Amino acid sequence: MRTEPARNAAMIFSTDASGRFVYLSGEWSEITGQDRSAALGLGWLDRVPETDRATIQDVFSRAAAAVSEFSLRFRLHCADGSVRWLGAGGLPSFGPPDSTFLGYLGSMIEMTPSATDGMQAYGHVGRYLPPPTHHATAPQDHLDRIADHLIIAHSLIEGDGAKSALPGLRAALFEVGRAIARRSTETPNAYN
Repeated sequence: MRTEPARNAAMIFSTDASGRFVYLSGEWSEITGQDRSAALGLGWLDRVPETDRATIQDVFSRAAAAVSEFSLRFRLHCADGSVRWLGAGGLPSFGPPDSTFLGYLGSMIEMTPSATDGMQAYGHVGRYLPPPTHHATAPQDHLDRIADHLIIAHSLIEGDGAKSALPGLRAALFEVGRAIARRSTETPNAYN
């Protein structure tokens, strides 16, 4: 028996430097009905309406070229047949040697229908603006939850001027991203 997909679930993702997804949290499959392995790379775009794909690809391309954070708003085809609006964004991840750009660690969350009336897909490069969160939207996985909190903390620090905390926070994001990547390569089907 299939249950209705979770509403408002936060989904954590990780990309490589070219913007191809290398990790998606288990909530992705629950919400979209798409197998996690099929969603990796650019497969996740199959669940996005064609009219929104160019916006997503443009923002990812510009963000990767600038090695900058980004925000997106786009629609998603869900397993229950509905189309829902998501707020998404990512922060660049850097690693050794020489602070090499590795890709993005980010999150996606469903937006409330009242906030999306008349909206078209759009995005920004240069700042990650997460949609408002609610306790019911927390990812179920422990590492995904840590990543979500760190991403939100990063956006808050960027906004209020406590930028001296960013290097430590970015180091924490890198370590959590490594743990997620390590886990997903050790148990690739754990979230299907």
